[in-house]
Amino acid sequence: MITGSMVALVTPMNPNGDIDWPALDQLIEMHIEHGTHGIVAMGTTGESATLNIDEHCTVIQRVINVTAKRIPVIAGTGANSTSEAIELTQKAKDMGADACLLVTPYYNKPTQEGLYQHYKVIAETVDIPQILYNVPGRTGCDLLNETVARLADLSNIVAIKDATGDMTRGQELIALCADRIAVFSGDDESFVKLMQLGAQGNVSVTANVAPGKMADICNAALASDFDTAHAINDTLLPLHANLFCESNPIPVKWALMHLGLIQSGIRLPLTELSQPHHQALKDALTHAGIE
Repeated sequence: MITGSMVALVTPMNPNGDIDWPALDQLIEMHIEHGTHGIVAMGTTGESATLNIDEHCTVIQRVINVTAKRIPVIAGTGANSTSEAIELTQKAKDMGADACLLVTPYYNKPTQEGLYQHYKVIAETVDIPQILYNVPGRTGCDLLNETVARLADLSNIVAIKDATGDMTRGQELIALCADRIAVFSGDDESFVKLMQLGAQGNVSVTANVAPGKMADICNAALASDFDTAHAINDTLLPLHANLFCESNPIPVKWALMHLGLIQSGIRLPLTELSQPHHQALKDALTHAGIE
């Protein structure tokens, strides 16, 4: 079982938008050194929407190769086409990923039965641990708790990343499913609260710039030491908020650039963080003890 702090890893790019492979390698080593429990490659934060399939798969393979089984690698393989999601998931399995993260289909707005059948077909077709991913504010598609409860009976669906940030809903999800699948938070601002309710980890944007602290929080939370978890997390609260002042991953890529860890590259239609947000994000990094 994968638990703890799982970084939703950015894809570093040169100013012209080409992938910066040496920077990617360095980020992976940084996360292993600082105790990150798992790496999610090619999620939303990795700009999966603007990489072509060859690039998508090459990034996943690079992360798997550099990580070299030192920590788990979770490959983002969701798509709004079931056949494409199956293709990506099979490729991730063949490349040696430890699990796959499958975002709900976006834009085409399937029914709950459609979502159930989508995930069921992928699970029955590709024999790899699969993690559901619900982020309705981003996709326009909401995977309801009742549908998750149905999917939890499928043997290789092992977890869900719940990025709703809704504690009432999260508590209900844990009550319905935690005996069969793990529940992970996908919302940095509320993840400690969800872990206090029984979640087993967090898929994090903040971990890109604060890997050690995010790992320490999750270690404390998994040991039921929530005084320590909250105390560390309090130093990160302004950072959690400011990393979403514009669409993810715009702020986190700017923060990593400011820290000298990556170059400025980001792909259109996303653009670099606008000037009015720079100082607040710098202040949040300072408050977190990162600068």
